[in-house]
Amino acid sequence: MTDLRSVTVLVPGRLHQHSIDRIGQAFDMIRIARADPALLTDAQKASVRGIAASPSPGDTFIGPDVMRALPNLEIVANFGVGYDGVDANFAGRHGIMITNTPDVLTEEVADTALGLLISTVRELPAAESWLRVGRWRSEGNYPLSRLTLRGRKVGIFGMGRIGLAIARRLEAFGLPVAYHNRRRVEGLAYEYHDTLKGLATAVDTLVSVVPGTAPTEKAVNAEVLTALGPDGVFVNVGRGSTVDEPALAAALANGTIAAAGLDVFANEPDVPQSLLDAPNTVLLPHVASASQHTRRAMADLVVDNLVSWFSQGRALTTVPETAQVRPE
Repeated sequence: MTDLRSVTVLVPGRLHQHSIDRIGQAFDMIRIARADPALLTDAQKASVRGIAASPSPGDTFIGPDVMRALPNLEIVANFGVGYDGVDANFAGRHGIMITNTPDVLTEEVADTALGLLISTVRELPAAESWLRVGRWRSEGNYPLSRLTLRGRKVGIFGMGRIGLAIARRLEAFGLPVAYHNRRRVEGLAYEYHDTLKGLATAVDTLVSVVPGTAPTEKAVNAEVLTALGPDGVFVNVGRGSTVDEPALAAALANGTIAAAGLDVFANEPDVPQSLLDAPNTVLLPHVASASQHTRRAMADLVVDNLVSWFSQGRALTTVPETAQVRPE
């Protein structure tokens, strides 16, 4: 059995403190400010067998340059269900395992998606502000919300674990559900549309849960938003890169759609001023899974993947691009 203390795990940039504590106890840990091989000595580069990180495309991206610089790298344990901050295709071609943290955040993100939808449709943040600044007392009741959930039909873009959890909650609200994926989900009774535009045409509420990949880049565009219609509501708890943000801002400004609730943005933490200025938006700072309970569970799964890989020769939550990778 491998002595885990002899295994070196690199932690570039920020990571949940619980992961750091567990890695430091179980492994030989190296910490650096960012995913830059220049911050390591040659001896350190040769020693690294694992990476634990919470990477992002614009920050601590773990791409070919990083992986090539670490000749004995076997696994990258990604904090988060999305792993667009890691070049998984390159890793798969070069025998490097990539893991993520699905399931443990599914229910939390689904809860947030429903909360964001209700807040957007019923203008709850604006109503709270009305109370807090004294307008209830000085001006009377908050104006009636133009929108309601009643009578809506919801389309889900991305019927994976989280999409399914959202759909089940919507059913409890008495709302019909349809969806679009690359392919139909076998055994699922919800109405399926083989194009995103077709889904948007069939519904008036669109919830996006898809990851940030090349095929989903700006998939929610002006054409899709026009199909959603003037009573349309768009909610995004997936990735900001899946939305054409200038097109969304224009659609909100000119009445192409009615409102949007967004937890994610293309260039976080920078949010376009046009979206900040839009009165018909509810904007959150990427908090869908951000409870102490869920983030700790994610932190545990990052380390559990490393422990399982180096002690048992298998990963617990493999991403599809590296499912074929085995320890040498």
